[in-house]
Amino acid sequence: MNFTWDILVLLLYFALILGIGLAQSRKNKSVESYALGDREMAWWAVLASIIAAEISAATFLGAPETGFSKQNWSYAQFAIGTVLARIIVSFLFIPVFYKHNVVSLYEFLGTRFGPWTRKFASVTFLVTRVLAMGTRLYVSAIIIVLAYALWTGAPVQPEMKFWLYAGAVVLVTLMTAIYTSVGGIRAVIWTDFIQVAVLLAALAFTIPYLLGRIPGGWETVGQVIKEPAFFDFAKPSEPGAWAWIKNVLTTEYTIWAAIIGSTFVTMSTHGIDQDTVQRMLTAKNRRQSAFATILSGIVDLPLVSAFIFIGVLLFAYYQAHPDSGMPAESREVFPYFIMKEMPAGMRGLVTAGILATAMGSLSTALNALATSFSRDFILPHLPADAPESKRISVLRWSTVLFAVLIILVGVATAWYMAHHPEAKIIPLVLGILGFTFGSLLGIFLVAVLTKSRGRDDTNILAMVCGILAVLFLSNPMGIQQMVGMKEPFVLSFPWRITLGTLVTVGVAMLFSTPQNKRTEMSNVVDRGE
Repeated sequence: MNFTWDILVLLLYFALILGIGLAQSRKNKSVESYALGDREMAWWAVLASIIAAEISAATFLGAPETGFSKQNWSYAQFAIGTVLARIIVSFLFIPVFYKHNVVSLYEFLGTRFGPWTRKFASVTFLVTRVLAMGTRLYVSAIIIVLAYALWTGAPVQPEMKFWLYAGAVVLVTLMTAIYTSVGGIRAVIWTDFIQVAVLLAALAFTIPYLLGRIPGGWETVGQVIKEPAFFDFAKPSEPGAWAWIKNVLTTEYTIWAAIIGSTFVTMSTHGIDQDTVQRMLTAKNRRQSAFATILSGIVDLPLVSAFIFIGVLLFAYYQAHPDSGMPAESREVFPYFIMKEMPAGMRGLVTAGILATAMGSLSTALNALATSFSRDFILPHLPADAPESKRISVLRWSTVLFAVLIILVGVATAWYMAHHPEAKIIPLVLGILGFTFGSLLGIFLVAVLTKSRGRDDTNILAMVCGILAVLFLSNPMGIQQMVGMKEPFVLSFPWRITLGTLVTVGVAMLFSTPQNKRTEMSNVVDRGE
């Protein structure tokens, strides 16, 4: 199989992204310029960046995986909660962050509670985001493995699969780190804009191309769709309220998880996660930021639905055209189709779309990690008269540091997935965030919604309780069996953040804010800060 045209398309894509990213370096005159683009980015560019940050390679391949395996849109239900959450975020969190003029979100927690809460929250974000980003990265390498298999004409053994995964992880991370560390947030946003355009072009070609190759077209596709096509109310086979509740909390894709669980998930990823919120804070004012945030949720539904539709089309296609060489793992079916069935050049475009989603979410993460780490731990210890060039240098080297850490996690994930091909993509990625982001969301809700509850030292206890509660009910490594539970109750990943949030809020509310911190916050509000 000849990949010459596809390689040329990929080289052009990489050259364009690097060129745009590096061209932004001369505009970084200060830390705020590097981290927030001087808060002068157009709302439509912010919108594209938010979309690029959340449509990762895990979505590009994971959503078709759910469509192929389930033949319905049950995963798309989550869009309900994402829109509700963005509306809440736009009216609850964004005005507070603009009023306090934060660069790192966790600066607000320092003002509201004190340094311990700020640092613990920042460390929680840093560790979680590195792990989540590292586990996502290997996904973009799946298509490289399949291309190698088709080129050699033989199955790829686990060891070789690992080296291909690892090589792609290192290459994508290093390339992204170059333009992100040099160009700052402007490089992230403008390259995100190009990457979203490549993503849409890939979608616009793939759907009609697949549909045109299915005998009977729409009629055939309609016959393979399974009920419930969209809404799953999680009705159990056994009678009784407890059976229903248990089924709701232990099933991944239900209408209840979409309305409640997904709302809490998105409130955390778009309200208190430096990764996404930093994009929002680059807008010219809070109104444009809120508009871009809410609109991104509305755009998210057709985008995710289109990815799921590709999975349904793939199922219908392979029903009509059986292929003995088709991968056993459902997550590899879409990359297999791209490599084997798409015409030369178009393979390169769609592969660029996969890499674009990986690089878009990675550049966002690198910039956010560097900003939070620098603002919360390094920059406060520099001399007050330190030049801006030195402060920007700290941000750039922090970007490099986190690129190395993400590579380490990505390589470890590549080894695991090469030897455990049965593991699912989306629960793996979202599950990591679920362990800790509920505790972060809970402490931010206490900070924003109350004036007299929560204390600097006991907030850490509240967050730890939230994390431990999620760990226990998620049952990793059989924790529940270790304490004598005969019938494990394993909470599905969409509910983890909800549980962590409620437990953290409940514990934090037991303790009152010291009077000096109440007075300090009142003075901030009175000054209009």
